[in-house]
Amino acid sequence: MTLPELAEDLGYLDGVSLEWVGNNSSGPSAIQNTATGATEIGSAFSGAVVKLQEAGSPVTAVVSSYGSNADYFVGFYTSEDSGIKEPRDLIGKTIAVNTLGAHSEAVVSSYLKSEGLTPQEIEQVQLVVLPPTDTAQAVRTHQVDVGALSGASQVHAVKLGGLREVFRDTQVFSNFDAGEYVLRDDFIAQYPEAAHSLATGIAKAADWASTHPREEVIKRFTAIVESRDRGDDVEALQYFNGYGLGEHAAIEDEDFSRWAQWLNDAGILEGEITPSEYYTNEFNDLANEGQ
Repeated sequence: MTLPELAEDLGYLDGVSLEWVGNNSSGPSAIQNTATGATEIGSAFSGAVVKLQEAGSPVTAVVSSYGSNADYFVGFYTSEDSGIKEPRDLIGKTIAVNTLGAHSEAVVSSYLKSEGLTPQEIEQVQLVVLPPTDTAQAVRTHQVDVGALSGASQVHAVKLGGLREVFRDTQVFSNFDAGEYVLRDDFIAQYPEAAHSLATGIAKAADWASTHPREEVIKRFTAIVESRDRGDDVEALQYFNGYGLGEHAAIEDEDFSRWAQWLNDAGILEGEITPSEYYTNEFNDLANEGQ
């Protein structure tokens, strides 16, 4: 369940209506679609937002889209019978991720670096792209050594068993907001009221989901999924474990600066990062309350 869809159902979008054009499990692809005009709004990992802007795409992050905390996080799992116990055991091993150049890749690099591995050793850890729906089984059958899992696919996989957690992203950065919804700059200039409705509405929806009883949230999600008639499996909703976001889905400088080292190592940036170049809270009324 995306936050824009929840916001629309809750009546928080103030005159903005949504048109579904398809699903995308890759954040970088999603915001690339926004940059090219295929969509008006897209969500991706903060580092991917920086990479897109540094490549010359005129987009701006306007509200946080997901994060990591005790309930919702990206965990890295191996099979129960695996010999992988500590960071150095990952040298020469494969890790399945949903896409390259995004959250999981940055976390793996940051984690291994924080644990004392050299750049040369980190290069020996091979990332393999797999759909999240296939990752757990690939780990259990030893097609890959480790798999990154989050959200419903993670909860379901852990419940089925056969996996053991190696590490999670919150071990590296504690609780943090990790991605944002972006809009094109020309869209913001032409439709500032729509930008405001989207950013504030999404923030309200995020707060609603985090402050209402889980049973009520899942009941609402179920009604939305059944009404949109896309053939989605409502059973998966029972594994919902939140969006991992901080209060009001407000964007902070640290949401970008924490990835500065990885962005430099990956050749996306050179030197210091200036977070304010990539985002604004101007259109999120909740983020501006009390300021």
